[in-house]
Amino acid sequence: MTDYLLLAVGRLEVARYVQTLVTVYSILIIARIIMSYFTRIPYNRILRAVLDFVTEVTDPYLGLFRRFIPPVRLGAIALDITPIIALLVLGIVGNIVVNIIAP
Repeated sequence: MTDYLLLAVGRLEVARYVQTLVTVYSILIIARIIMSYFTRIPYNRILRAVLDFVTEVTDPYLGLFRRFIPPVRLGAIALDITPIIALLVLGIVGNIVVNIIAP
C-alpha cells in the first residue's frame, strides 16, 4: 500500500501568495519607472540582464494599457502615464481577488 502525503493549503495561504505576487509585480513596475529616467547607464553585463528581465516581465502588462492610453503631450515631450494607471489597476484588482479568496 502506497502512502501519499497530502499537503493541505488553506485559503488564507493562497490569498497571501496572491498578495505577494501583486506586491512583487508592483515593485517590478516601479523599477521599470525608475529605469526609464536613466537613459545613459554604463554597460555592465549583470545590470543589463536585470534591466532586460524587468523590461520583458512588465512589457506584456503595460502593453495592454499602452494600446488605449496615448502618451500625454507636454510641449515637446511626451509623458507616459500607463505605468501609473497599471499600478492602480493592479492594486485594485489584486485587493479584490485577495478579499475574494481570503475568508
